[in-house]
Formats: sequence, structure tokens, C-alpha cells
Amino acid sequence: MKNLALAVVLICFIWSCSQNNPKKLLAQKILNDSTLNIVDTMARSLLKKGFNAGSGYSQVWARDMNTFVEIALKEVSPKEIRGAILVFFALQQPNNEIIDGYVLNKDFNWGDSNQYRSAADTAHVGFKNTVETDQETSLIQIVGKYIKLTGDTTILEERIAGKSVLERMDLMVDYLMKERYSEKYGLLWGAMTADWGDVQPNTDNVVDIDSTTTPAIDVYDNAMFLIALDYLTQMTKNTVQAEKWKDLHTKISANVRKHLWDASKQKFRPHIYLDKSPVPAGFDESKVYYHGGTTIAIEAGLLNHSEIEASNNQMLENVRLSGAPSIGLTLYPVYPDGFFHGGMGKPYIYQNGGDWTWFGARMIQQLIANGFENEAYTEIRPMIDLVIKNKGFYEWYYVDGKANGSAQFKGSAGTLAKAIQMMKIWAEKNK
Repeated sequence: MKNLALAVVLICFIWSCSQNNPKKLLAQKILNDSTLNIVDTMARSLLKKGFNAGSGYSQVWARDMNTFVEIALKEVSPKEIRGAILVFFALQQPNNEIIDGYVLNKDFNWGDSNQYRSAADTAHVGFKNTVETDQETSLIQIVGKYIKLTGDTTILEERIAGKSVLERMDLMVDYLMKERYSEKYGLLWGAMTADWGDVQPNTDNVVDIDSTTTPAIDVYDNAMFLIALDYLTQMTKNTVQAEKWKDLHTKISANVRKHLWDASKQKFRPHIYLDKSPVPAGFDESKVYYHGGTTIAIEAGLLNHSEIEASNNQMLENVRLSGAPSIGLTLYPVYPDGFFHGGMGKPYIYQNGGDWTWFGARMIQQLIANGFENEAYTEIRPMIDLVIKNKGFYEWYYVDGKANGSAQFKGSAGTLAKAIQMMKIWAEKNK
């Protein structure tokens, strides 16, 4: 009898402990949250509608597709996605650079400038915002994700104008090292923009490198390069090639930490300028915190656990100080009035302090991947609420939560759906 009573007590104790287990309670909360399912369903329905960036965008962009291809592969025929990927390679230029994106000839409507064509694909016309340095690295990541989810390694052997896809990706790295590499710092450079953005200041020619451009090094471009190099190393069977990319990865990673990470402030420096700084006197750019670039740096493995925690805490503090809806806030403090031209010249507009789920949800992904599940669930909630309230995946939000830009932005849908998927997988394992 005593043994039976002891067994009952023990069972009750174990049951009580399990009910008070924080991980178990969080897992149950996530699995019981119907709004996550609602937004996930909305996202997947949107991603069934093609590969263009969203409403208001007829073009297929590499940087956008990179962020929704994983979810799209669950909703669209992999064959279709493979075809969309190969168009980028067909439009690769003679100097081996990759375009930002493409449209069918009938949808080309922006005049004679900024068009990229190729004899390998005469049905499409490409375009490129040359201020950025993430087109090649985005496409490499797309191919890596496609292979990881489909197991279709034959895409690497697909020959386009005499070269395989793998050869073309190798040439893309060569292009970056020749055209966008600073020997002095051992890092890639692009035009000065706001964090991950594609808008440069001090000119109306906002997306193309010209005489007004200020060459600058930032963490976003280099973190994207590191992720791409990781994928390339996994994709190749050539050990010499793999070692070359591993060595380059090691050097870039070390140089990011050496030149861009400010250990005393626990943040990345916004820019290293290869020429005179374009920032007006009286504005201390060193205080600007880049949310998007920091997020991609975490994905690239550049920060340890305590640094990730410090980064997330700083993002939350920036959200509090700015009044933004979520950690999708691009940066804080914002650049001064008039520094950028057009609408973005005003603070908290577009990439100068707008709130972008497109990047905020990527931070949620990294929180989950690095053991911050409770923070991830808490911090995804405002993004979920905004989608439901506005009945769509808007491109960005004002700090007051007002929706703006494309109402069906597939980058936002893709990153948020992936974050939800990761959260559910974690919850199923811990319920």
C-alpha cells in the first residue's frame, strides 16, 4: 500500500513539473495560437500566385525570391521555381554580374536606361540597382535553398550558354572579388545606403552608382556573402573549390569582426567609408543601429549567444524609443531630414526608419534558431497582429503602424511564414 501511495505521489509530482515546465507551456501556447495558422495560410495562398515581388511589382527580384523560395517550394511546383531561377543565370552579364531581377519584354516599361539583356534569353529584360551588392549572394542562396529542399542537384549541372550553373556561381564570386572588394579591409563594398537598403543619399539618382556615390562597407553585404559561401561549399563536390570558398569565408568573417564589430558598444558600425563620409556634420552615424544588417550577421554566424541577446535587447529598446510597431524597424536613430532625397528624406519613411516585416521576421527566425524561443513568440506577435488587422502583407509600416507600400509583399509573407513554421516545429518537439 505504501509503495502504491509513493508511486501516486511520484506520478503527481512528475505531472505537476511537466505542467509548470516553461518550454512546455510556451509550446502549448504556440500550438494553440490560431492567429499563427491564419497568417501562415494567408502567406501560402499569396505565394501560390507567382514569383514577382508583390502587388505593385511585376518584376521577379533575386533578393525578394531568396526570402520566400523555401515556403514557395511547398506551394508551387519545384519545376516552375527551377525555371524562374534559371532565367537569372541566362541573364548573367559578360562581366559575370547578376541582375536584380527581370520581367517579360511585354512588361518592360521604364524607358531605355537600366536594362540588361542576353542572347541566352531574349524573352526577358533584366534590371539592377547598382548601389547594392547582394544580387549575386541572393541568387546563390536561392539555389542552395532550392537544392536543400528538393534534393535536385542536377540544377548545378544545367548548362546555359556553355557554362554550368555551378561554374556561373563561381564566376559570380570572381565578379564580386574583382569589382566590389576592398583590398585594404578585405571586405565587400557597395554604395552608402540605409542598412540593407537600395537608396543612396544626396542625389535624385537613388539606385545607380554615379559620380555622387560614396563607396562604403557595411555588415549586411558581407554577411550575405558569408551565407552564400557556406551554401557554395555545401554544393560543390570539388574539394579544391570547397577549400577556396572556406578560406575566403574565414577571411571575410574575421575581417567583419575586426573592422565592423564594435565590442564596446555591442553593435556593428554602420559604415566604413572608402572615401569622404556623406553624412552631414552634427550627425553621429556611429550611434545608428542597423536592425537588418545585424539580423543577417546573426544568420551568418558572426555573433555568439550573449551578443545575440544584447542585439535583441537593443532592437527592443530602439522600438520603444521610436514608437515603431516591431523589431522590423530598419534603424535607429534615423538619418536627418533631407539627407536622402524624395519621400525617404523624411525620418521614419521607407528604409530610413520604416518598419519592415520582411527583415523583422528574419530576426524572429534567428531568435528561434539560437534558443530564444520565448522572445521570438513575444516579438512576432505585433507582426501577426498587423497582418490580420490590415488583411495583407504590407511592404512596410510607419512608426504609428499605418501600412504602406505593396499590399501583397511576398518577401514579408515568406519570412513570416518561415518564422511561423520554425516556431511550430520547435513547439511540436517541446509540447
